[in-house]
Amino acid sequence: MALLRGWGRTLAKRAGRPVAQVQKGSGDPDVARARMAAEAADWETLRALLEARPEGGEWTELLWAAGETAGVETWITGVIADAPDAALPRLVAGVRYVNWGWEARTGARASQVSREQFEVFHERLRKAEKWLYEAAELEPGWASPWYVLQISGRGLEVGQTVARRRFEATVRRAPHHAGAHQQQLQQVCAKWSGSHEEMHAFARAAVFGAPAGTPLGELVALAHIEQWLDMESGPDGEYITSPEVVASLNEAADHSYRHPDFVREGAWLGVLNAFAMAFALSGEVPAARECFDAIEGRVSEFPWQYLDGADPAAAYRKWAR
Repeated sequence: MALLRGWGRTLAKRAGRPVAQVQKGSGDPDVARARMAAEAADWETLRALLEARPEGGEWTELLWAAGETAGVETWITGVIADAPDAALPRLVAGVRYVNWGWEARTGARASQVSREQFEVFHERLRKAEKWLYEAAELEPGWASPWYVLQISGRGLEVGQTVARRRFEATVRRAPHHAGAHQQQLQQVCAKWSGSHEEMHAFARAAVFGAPAGTPLGELVALAHIEQWLDMESGPDGEYITSPEVVASLNEAADHSYRHPDFVREGAWLGVLNAFAMAFALSGEVPAARECFDAIEGRVSEFPWQYLDGADPAAAYRKWAR
């Protein structure tokens, strides 16, 4: 199998096509620096990286780089003890405990997760929420604590009303926070006790309530993908290829990445990957090709992992062909 993959890469190079590879994040070099600082328990460097940027959406990747790093939980509490009035170490602790909680739960279906795993999962999420609420109290203008509370809240099953309040608290402080909108879209999906109607209404309101060129356009594409995934084989194909869905995708694309004001920085690759998948599924070959050409083989794990959780790049290559 490895030999066949290597042969496929060689053919792709000879054909002049870029090799498809999963790209973690936006490629921001500070993300790697944040991860290295977290691994080294170098709080001063991590703090400096965060404080050099505006709080809000720009912090998301850096916070997650620290939060995904094993061992942060062993030293961040000491930083908190030394700085009782500082919000930032509490925010980093909250992000780490959320990630640490999901590590205990794993990505398995609920039926395959043991009671002991759920107990650890919920215990860590509750600790995360304590740090996050303290950070929010110390820095009332920050969006980041509320954004992370959206994620912990889904794990703790706080319900739609509380989840909506946390989303609204985030976007009051950062109106076009992409991560917050993605989390709320998941919250109102049918699989999380929402509905297709609520999901599509939320996506359209967010996208067309934002300025032209918005990266939030991906919400419309993701909503159609989510409904397609939730349907039985047969009706799912009829749905995703319907004229109504194709028109909806094109309308969102025109308001998003096709608009002259769209900026190819930050999470722009995720936007194009979401539309590439949605247009490919819908059979809109020219529109899909436009996205694949722009991506140049830089695959975002989400949403391609829906088609191949073990190898999202393989799903990308299949549909790009």
